[in-house]
Amino acid sequence: MELRHLRYFVAVAEARSLKLAAENKLNTTQPSLSRQIRDLEEEVGASLFVRGSKGVELTPAGRVFLDHARVMLSQAEVAVQSARQIAYPTKPSFALGFMIGHDTTWLPGALRLLRDDLPNIHIVISTQNSPQLATALLHGGIDVAFLRREDGSDDLAFRTLVDEPFEVFLPADHPLAAKSAVSLADIANQTFISVSGTALSISGKQPALRRAIDRFMHENDMEIRPSHEVDNLGGVVSLIASTRGIALLPVYAKTFLPDAVTTRPLEGSGPKIDLSIGYRKANPSPILKVFLSRLNELTADVAAQARVDR
Repeated sequence: MELRHLRYFVAVAEARSLKLAAENKLNTTQPSLSRQIRDLEEEVGASLFVRGSKGVELTPAGRVFLDHARVMLSQAEVAVQSARQIAYPTKPSFALGFMIGHDTTWLPGALRLLRDDLPNIHIVISTQNSPQLATALLHGGIDVAFLRREDGSDDLAFRTLVDEPFEVFLPADHPLAAKSAVSLADIANQTFISVSGTALSISGKQPALRRAIDRFMHENDMEIRPSHEVDNLGGVVSLIASTRGIALLPVYAKTFLPDAVTTRPLEGSGPKIDLSIGYRKANPSPILKVFLSRLNELTADVAAQARVDR
């Protein structure tokens, strides 16, 4: 498997069309792109796309693979940019990390903020899951990240941006989808899918997302054991479609929804989880200081844009 296979796969997944991906994104021919995708599917050992008259759709395996493909491409880009920065240190460098799915919301404003004050810096973008971002912060791979308050190190500092509510994610044709809101009692006997409790954070403890879900269950005296656990949100959504299960997830996970999955609010007061800015306390970067000094402005801009979008 080569990086070009991953780039081709992500381009097709985003365009939902071999023809559009070949012509508009990859500057190649459709037959050549089809061969590359077939080679990748043979290497993976699973079908990643379902081909139809209107284009292509990701299979459940393809949706899971897409999350990991984006992470691998992002890490490869970070490695290349870091090496170039060391070899040719022409500009100060600043590395931003985003949870997958949150980059579309926060990246434009973060870039505007930095470009306004510091137009001559080199910016590197990384998209990963929250525990991976915490590890990258701790090891100096990135300067600042949009992530959860992961446990495990006093070397990291966090500043909360927003508290995100949870919703019930379920098959679009599930009987509970007919309700305007779903209670915990409604899902007690359903197939329950959760984020993995063994996906490593920097401390080896449960990720912040899993802890928030378990804490909410405990506070409401509910004993719901997950039937399936997955280490990424794309995998959770895929399992909802394939097992007809139900999950509790932050609303931003709607980014990953296929047509077969929908959401409903929880009855009563549901759980919330933070989206925070994290950074290493000992990071001496003057760019980091400028960025942190304008966080209130960034939060206000994103909130204003959200109101316009609604």
